[in-house]
Amino acid sequence: MIGEHLSIQKIFDLQKWERLQDSLASVTKLAILTVDYKGNAVTSHSGCQSFCQAVRQDEDLLPYCQKCDSRGGLEAVRSNKPYIYLCHYNIIDIAVPVIIDDKYVGAVMAGQVRLSDPSGAADLEQILTSKNKKLYSDKWEDLKDYYADLPVMSYQEIVKISDMLSLLCSYIVEEALNKNLIVEMFEKTSAQGTTPSLSDILPGYTLQNLENVRKEMTHILTHSHTDSIQNENERLTHPVLKPAFDYLFTHKSESVPLKKMADLCHISPSYFSRLFAKEVGESYSGYTARLKIEWAKTLLENTDMPISLISSELGFNEPGYFIKTFKKYEEITPAVYRKYYKS
Repeated sequence: MIGEHLSIQKIFDLQKWERLQDSLASVTKLAILTVDYKGNAVTSHSGCQSFCQAVRQDEDLLPYCQKCDSRGGLEAVRSNKPYIYLCHYNIIDIAVPVIIDDKYVGAVMAGQVRLSDPSGAADLEQILTSKNKKLYSDKWEDLKDYYADLPVMSYQEIVKISDMLSLLCSYIVEEALNKNLIVEMFEKTSAQGTTPSLSDILPGYTLQNLENVRKEMTHILTHSHTDSIQNENERLTHPVLKPAFDYLFTHKSESVPLKKMADLCHISPSYFSRLFAKEVGESYSGYTARLKIEWAKTLLENTDMPISLISSELGFNEPGYFIKTFKKYEEITPAVYRKYYKS
């Protein structure tokens, strides 16, 4: 099988992956590291928290971190899904396995966060505990301030992020396998002087499968980068408007007409329009256009998504209208904005 010839370094374009890994760490607030099947790091540690940096730099504590990493990866392989657990310092870590043809080639490790509700960890395994209580007591004075600075998340948020990372890894693996398989098939058929069909290259696979996965991953990345642009005070200004705001922020790729929003709130379009303008301070159309441009700026700053794809993801009918709207609010085109932001 093709998987026998692939390592995680061949599956992941590490230069591009590290950029995405850094971006994911920034957006999710999780530290992320990619390792090979031996547990050796193949990327830098994106977003590593000060607490964990201090622990890993301590020669007495580092072996416990390494054992947690190793055991977490093994448990993820055994279950063939993301494994969420507590490390030896009782903070959350996640191991997302990268598996090809039932062969474990590495993992994406994430975590270094505390639970907002410790009772949510009742069913989680603390993967390693030390009997040397004195060691931990002696080290705590130097670590406690760092510990207090660790990000705090709910268990539900952590599960959602682990699922996103798992889907992302599956997508990357499938893309790499298909590319390698196509290369192999063309090399063989070229030698024979024949041209392969799609069914020969990708048996049981359609281009629609790949397109669906690509769209799903684009939606996930769009939401991960733009969900921070939510003013909860605006969203919850008036309870009658809450269904409209909830829908708007969870359906970013739609251009939702005012009437549909009014129906969601169970009020007439005219009353919705008046109430929205009174509570938010601007018209519904003006607010949504401005919000979508704010989302677009975030995607231009933090991703390499083509402008046409950003336009589609944010519900614009066609790129020309998106560019026109962007220029209306920012006085420059999206391309110029990205160029000067990243220069």
